Formats: sequence, C-alpha cells, structure tokens
Amino acid sequence: MGDPLVELLSDPAIKRQYAKLPEAQRAAFEWRTKWLASAHDHQILPPGDWWTIWLLLAGRGAGKTRTAAEQVGWWAWQEPNTRWLVAAPTSADVRSTCFEGDSGLMSVIPAALIAEYNKALHELKLINGSLIKGIPASEPERFRGPQFHGAWCDELAAWDYLQEAWDQIMFGVRLGKRTRILCTTTPKPKDLIVELVGREGDDVKLTTASTYANLENLAPSFQKQILQYEGTKLGRQEIYAEIIDPEEAGIVKREMIKLWPVDKEFPKFEYILQSYDCATSEKTINDPTAASTWGVFKPQDGPMSVLLIDCWQDRLQYPDLRPKVQDEYEVVYGEGKNRKRVDLILIEDKSAGISLIQDLQRAHLPVRAYNPGGADKLQRLNIVSSLFARGRVWMPESSQRPGYVRDWAEPLLSQLCSFPDTTHDDFVDATTQALRFLRDAGFIDIDGPAPEAYDEDDYIDSGRQRRVNPYAA
Repeated sequence: MGDPLVELLSDPAIKRQYAKLPEAQRAAFEWRTKWLASAHDHQILPPGDWWTIWLLLAGRGAGKTRTAAEQVGWWAWQEPNTRWLVAAPTSADVRSTCFEGDSGLMSVIPAALIAEYNKALHELKLINGSLIKGIPASEPERFRGPQFHGAWCDELAAWDYLQEAWDQIMFGVRLGKRTRILCTTTPKPKDLIVELVGREGDDVKLTTASTYANLENLAPSFQKQILQYEGTKLGRQEIYAEIIDPEEAGIVKREMIKLWPVDKEFPKFEYILQSYDCATSEKTINDPTAASTWGVFKPQDGPMSVLLIDCWQDRLQYPDLRPKVQDEYEVVYGEGKNRKRVDLILIEDKSAGISLIQDLQRAHLPVRAYNPGGADKLQRLNIVSSLFARGRVWMPESSQRPGYVRDWAEPLLSQLCSFPDTTHDDFVDATTQALRFLRDAGFIDIDGPAPEAYDEDDYIDSGRQRRVNPYAA
C-alpha cells in the first residue's frame, strides 16, 4: 500500500489547499492519515457512542501500547483544553512505556503539536491546551483529586491494587459530555477483568487480538521464541489473550465436593466449628474478614465428614466485627431434636484477631486461637487437600441449579478451586484452618486404624475372611 497522503496530494488543487493549512494542522493530518492506513483492524477505534470503556485484550506484541498512544493522543488533539489520564502498573511503566517508549505518546504525537513534556511530573501538554497526565496504579490514593475527560489504563491485569485504583479512576473520569476509558492488557483471570468482559455490549466494547495479528512487525527472533509456548496454558494467555480459568490449576476441584441434597434436612451434627480469618487492617481493601461454619457429622454410608453450614465475608472494622461474631455464635443450626449451637470459635492469632480473641474470652465464649506456624497459605491448603480428595467435605446443593452449590457458598468454593491464582484468599484461610483443626483434633480421620488395632475375631463376626500370611511357616 502506498502512502495515502502522497496519493491524496497528487491532485494539484488539493495540494495547494493543503499547503495553506497551518503547520500544526498539516502535522496532525499526516499523523492520523498514516496511522489509519497502517493500523490493524483491532487497533481501530470501535464505532458507536454507546460504549464508555474500550477493553482491548491482546497478546504480547499485538500493538496494544501503540493503539492506546495513538488514540489518546488523538483525543487530546481533537478536543482542545481537555485532560487525559494515563495509568500503568508502576511509575517506571508510565514513563518508560506509555510516554517515552518506542510506541509511547512522545513517539507517536508529532513534535509540532507538543508544547511541553515534564518527565518528572509525567505531564505532556499540547499546543491546543490539552494535558495528558500519568499516575502509577501502584499509588491508588494519587487518583484522588484530579479529574479527567478520559483515561488510558495500561496492563490493567498487572496492577497490584487493581480494584482500589480502578475505583478511584472511575470517580476521577467525570469531565465532558461523554467520558471514554481505553484499557489495554494481556488478560489474567482477575475479578475486574472478568467483570468487564461480562459487561460487553452494555457499556464495554471488547476487542481481542493475538500476537500473530502483528507478527510482521516483531523481531524474527521473537517470532521463533513464541512457538515454544504454543499449546501451553501460558501461551493461551500471553499469545492468544485467552482468559484462563484459574480453577484449571487449582488444588481443589469442584468434582471433589459432595453435595448435600436440597430436599434433605441437615444431619445431626456431632460438633460445630466457626472459623474466622480477620482482615489485616481496616484499610486493606483486598482483605475482608471471612467466616465459615462447619458441622461434623456421620453419613449413613461413610466415615465422619464435614458440611459447610454457613459462610460470609465483609469489610468490618473491629468495633463492628465483635458484635457480628457474637451474633453468629448465638445461631442454632439443625431442626428439631438435632438442633445444636456452635461448639468452638476458631480465630487466627494475628492482626485484628488477637484483640478479638481476648475480648471474646472475657465474654466467656468458647474461642480458641489458631496459629498456622510456619506453613504458608499454599501449604495449609495442601495439608487438608486429602479431605476433599477423599470426599469428606460436603456443601449444600442449590435449589435453583441442581448439581451446583447454593449461591451463598459459591464465593467460598470459587476461592478454594481457584487458589493460588485467585484474587482473594480469605475464605481459603477460614476453611483450611477449620479443616486442619478438625483433622488434628480427631474429628475427621482420613487414615484407617493401624493393622494391629484390628481384633482378628472381628473379621469372623463380620463374615469377612481372616487374614492369613501365605508365606508364614
């Protein structure tokens, strides 16, 4: 394809009119014309005015940064005296990728249109009065105060404080008649990414592209290297921009969970345990307090097992958490003669849990501190994973969706099956500490008695054949 501007100016009349334009307009026209002529389909701004968020999920090297720099730069030029936000994982990413990178704003916007660039403040001012301001997503509080007409969120799935930063950006993008947010990222199964994909057709326009869409513009050595990831889970994510279900790599699988029939009353519980994982602090937005209640029972056709009776999570400050725990303790579970109260409250001995344990003990509630020792979160789940594998863990079946757990139990099950790739792990902690306590306390035993514990006469009484060593003398 030839240069479209050259072809257009081959007409002498058009060429004379073009020459009369101010230098800045000629530079802008040439900039936009060349970009539209060379851009791939996934790099072109979607039509329509119904969407607010353009979510571009693309593989490595697919041209995400170039697309966003071209579009945000053009928006800033087309709309004088407007303010535009650029957010990236870190301050270094904002400067070295979004502003000064090979495909960044400084590389694509013509120098004739730039009035000033302050690399220390991450600010790019155009001659038409528009401002493009960079703020790192690693400092969510910095999004408070400034207001913008639109934003570019780069590598959204790689933000450490994703939800907190996103929420602040939503409050700050509020100027003009129509706000626009362009999100570019190689996808990961983060809650926000999944949510935005689910909003496609509402206020989100979703565009996807693989690395191969822009392969001719990538180094030959890179083209060769990516072939080794073909057919792998990492390749599906990083090359084809596929959102990988985190449950694929989970330790606990959904099929391990046994469902308690919806039309069947809860069994008689031998022991009921409430387990709490308290938030590190009230300001930690990604760490709500999580609680799970488990009942130990004996199935008619199996060994001792546990049934999830209740679970919830909430971001509660300590003054509100204590009465909540006390109210939960007063709940009676079961029906009729099988009604039973909670036997023990188990709380991890850290952070807000320390004060909570002390207060509940003074209130004469049956509370016990739990200390996981040196085991990390992954080790804790591995320790109790055999309980799931042996079918000792039950959850209530949904009345609306046979074969699935009830809606209130789904967040806990989802976290368990997605760990360690889940965004939140509070339910995981509340579950693993409960199951480990019940196992260590002898309520659930996955290992049968030692051979010497059997009485040989029991085999005769039960009709089973007596064990004989065929090699004995």
